[in-house]
Amino acid sequence: MKLDTILLIPVKDLAAAKQRLADVLSLEQRSQLAEAMLRDVMSAAAGVCGRIEVALVTGDARVQQLAREFGFEVIEDTRNKSETDAIEMATAECDRRGYETTVVIPGDIPLASSDELHRVLDAAPAAGAVFVPAYDRRGSNCILRRPASLIPLRFGNDSFLPHCEAMRKTGTELVILEMPGIGLDIDNPHELDLLVQRDGDTNAQRLLREWDLERESGKRRGRLPVAREKEMSA
Repeated sequence: MKLDTILLIPVKDLAAAKQRLADVLSLEQRSQLAEAMLRDVMSAAAGVCGRIEVALVTGDARVQQLAREFGFEVIEDTRNKSETDAIEMATAECDRRGYETTVVIPGDIPLASSDELHRVLDAAPAAGAVFVPAYDRRGSNCILRRPASLIPLRFGNDSFLPHCEAMRKTGTELVILEMPGIGLDIDNPHELDLLVQRDGDTNAQRLLREWDLERESGKRRGRLPVAREKEMSA
């Protein structure tokens, strides 16, 4: 039976991911971290599959392979311009297919959990939205919309307040949930430290802690490897 809700995970090119972390991680490390975080998000999504469909919105061949491993659908993003562009295209496709509700979560939320996603679904109003803001209340880390294209989504560092304003204009209900897991997205070097310091054993946390153990002795614990060491030594 076709479900009426779909979870969309937009993912750009893993090989060139997380360029804002270039001061502390090499190109190879950033790609490895991006895949580890995506696996964490997909694992959380797998825990709500009985209630919703899941699709990755991507043009990346490696991401499409991961989607097949998890049994998730792929909505192919042939333009690979931005998360905003990808979700606009995917939302139109979901409308065409008749989905009543869309949930969007990016692939860089490594502490997301199935329990938190269930809470988002449980909080959904009959008509309206559920927002989970970033820990600093600047970004929008998870958005549920009912109907599926209730408002356009514009992702970026300061998307939360514009999304709230867009919802106000609809006159429908907005539920805002603060969540410690979904609230932490990884864009900046200090957020890597936050991730390492949090309790948990996610793929991304294990990877970062492994790199931490491999640092030269004498450096302060919790700081990450020197930027682009591998590239510079080549």
